[in-house]
Amino acid sequence: MKLAYNIRFLVFLLVVASCSLSKRQTTDEADISGYHKIDLIVLDPGHFHASLLQKETLTDVSDTIRIYAPEGTGVNQYLESIDSYNQRAESPTTWKKQVYTGDDYLQKMLADHKGNVVVLAGNNQKKTRYIMESIKAGYHVLADKPLAINLQDFKLLTEAYQLAQKKNLLLYDLMTERYDILNIIEKELLHQTELFGNLQKGSPDNPSVIMESVHHFFKTVSGKPLIRPAWYYDVEQQGEGIADVTTHLIDLINWQCFPDETIHYLSDVTVNAAKHWPTPITLAEFSQSTQIDSFPAYLNRYIKNDVLEVMANGSLNYTVKGICIGMK
Repeated sequence: MKLAYNIRFLVFLLVVASCSLSKRQTTDEADISGYHKIDLIVLDPGHFHASLLQKETLTDVSDTIRIYAPEGTGVNQYLESIDSYNQRAESPTTWKKQVYTGDDYLQKMLADHKGNVVVLAGNNQKKTRYIMESIKAGYHVLADKPLAINLQDFKLLTEAYQLAQKKNLLLYDLMTERYDILNIIEKELLHQTELFGNLQKGSPDNPSVIMESVHHFFKTVSGKPLIRPAWYYDVEQQGEGIADVTTHLIDLINWQCFPDETIHYLSDVTVNAAKHWPTPITLAEFSQSTQIDSFPAYLNRYIKNDVLEVMANGSLNYTVKGICIGMK
């Protein structure tokens, strides 16, 4: 039941983010960039998606980035990535960094009140609180998924969305797959009735839409091996795999199959079945990924026979507006 509810609110997050952006895009674009460039604030970066956002020069974005974070590997890796973009031989960026590191980094950001868009990509245990505090302070928020990883944070997130609406602020997530040209073409073809036909309802045993994704703990990003923080392997801090990459699949289905439709997660979505299972990680593999030579104490509860078991896999079978969907 807990897993099914988590899945259901993941769908809700994606739907609300999509609806919030589409309904208020014109007004908020004027608010942000009509009279001033978008000024980014990067708060406590701990995931490489934070720096990937600045991999290229962005016309409507100020070249000054304000970074607020505690001292540590996360912010150091972020700054190194920005420097590498600025110093590359081909099409270098020109980002200017204003960095504050200290234990009171969040309070300092709120007190300074500089910039207008807060970028969040890091420890998911902290993310929902960061979202709410940023919205309270009047910032727009662009957050990496997932926006919440447990029931308590989900309740706080719904409050943040309600407050954002009252304040005419955007709260949305980095659904980058929508901008992949193959997904764009696929969406267009899907709605060419003479070519595709009509989407069938399907059944739990034979879903109308099936999507799969394979994700890797260890991979290369921007030409370098990706170093994961140790907390990435703790589902209490990162969330389960089903709450992470799966959100991209859910978003693509909503976007491709139900464009311009409002999806009410309590009435339009039904979870038929869901399960999860772990990925075994040896200490050698963990060390290769994190550059840390031992498992932190907070991971001990996930270790069996000297192997770390991370709940990084999952499968879903659910319906949206009567259309049966399967994914893993």
